[in-house]
Amino acid sequence: MTRPKLQVALDILEFHRAAQIAREAVAGGADWIEVGTPLIKSEGMAAVRELREAFPDHEIVADMKIADTGTVEVEMAAKAGASIVCVLADADDTVIAESVRAARLYGVRIMADLINVADPVRRAQELEALGVDIVNAHVGIDQQMIGKSSVDLLRSIVGEVSIPLAVAGGLDASTAAQAVAAGADIVIVGGWIVKARDVEGSARTIRAALDDPTLVQPEKKSLDEEIRALLMTVSAPNVTDAMHRKGAMNGLVPLTGGVKAVGPAVTVQTFGGDWAKPVEAIDLCRPGDVLVINNDGRTEIAPWGELATHSAKNQGISGVVIDGAVRDVDDIRAMQYPLFARACVPNAGEAKGFGEINAEIACCGQQVRPGDWIIADESGVVVIPKERTYEIARRALEVKKMEDRVREEIERGSTLAQVQELYKWEKR
Repeated sequence: MTRPKLQVALDILEFHRAAQIAREAVAGGADWIEVGTPLIKSEGMAAVRELREAFPDHEIVADMKIADTGTVEVEMAAKAGASIVCVLADADDTVIAESVRAARLYGVRIMADLINVADPVRRAQELEALGVDIVNAHVGIDQQMIGKSSVDLLRSIVGEVSIPLAVAGGLDASTAAQAVAAGADIVIVGGWIVKARDVEGSARTIRAALDDPTLVQPEKKSLDEEIRALLMTVSAPNVTDAMHRKGAMNGLVPLTGGVKAVGPAVTVQTFGGDWAKPVEAIDLCRPGDVLVINNDGRTEIAPWGELATHSAKNQGISGVVIDGAVRDVDDIRAMQYPLFARACVPNAGEAKGFGEINAEIACCGQQVRPGDWIIADESGVVVIPKERTYEIARRALEVKKMEDRVREEIERGSTLAQVQELYKWEKR
């Protein structure tokens, strides 16, 4: 078997960052360098030219995503120094044919991207007949966020065509190894390399996985386990960024520093410090749940204190969020328990039994339903709609990875404005 190629996808906007990442990725074992679509849109063919000049012995892939005027765009990329040019697989056959003819004229290859193709197997066969050189089993970022797999797409095509197969979309060391085991000839990795603090090290890890896929064994998790692991990795600010600044509760503060709560919500509506329903709800919680309590906006009387916290901790409840007040703060802080409230008061209410458990409630400006996921840390509390939790957790991880890479570049001596090229992108 021919050694699989590792293609690093430079899907970022700033050329100076892309060039540095490319150097580090090549040092880590990347074979092909992709000028990603965002970089082409931002910098044009200059990015292709400069990367060709910097890497004369490497394949330069121009991810043009050609949908029309195939001859013009292939010529443009080829003359700039690309050796492989990408077209959209669902472009009209005339566009594909013109792209292939132009590629033969200028001595480059055509890679067809199967993103969003309704019948990828049939289309891959048609593309081969049209003269396409490489078919890319690509699942886009938004599709990845809801759990679609590029490796599954690849498996459906293997054996159906005889031309080389590439695979792209959310790949890490584990899924890259699975892709090679499934029959990929080219493995395209973007975020896992380009957003890493240690780009060279990440590329080396991927390279090792491609060279010996048996070294990496995928860890099997349930959906809830995967969601929890993702949310424990990211922060509340990462999540609100992923949700376009939605979901953040207002006015809550953590009682204890250095704590974090993640889990599905068990909701409680109570009134005027009545602590019966909040305490009864503890018995209904599963380990890992987050108890979310609305005290009817009252902050002068507490429906929660140290004894309830002790009980919640013993039950394995991940944390407690109260739209209202809490008491016994010194005892709760000694427990290092994740509790978030709007106020601290000494007064307790009475256990009258008014209220409701596991109904939709309002909490600090957000609607919370039973089963919605909560992430709470020192920056605040965010509620995630249960039907989008996996997607949002995946998007939040991408936010974190990008921030990690920017942080690394700042630590190397850049400023945030320089890394992000803010002056270039300011509105005029």
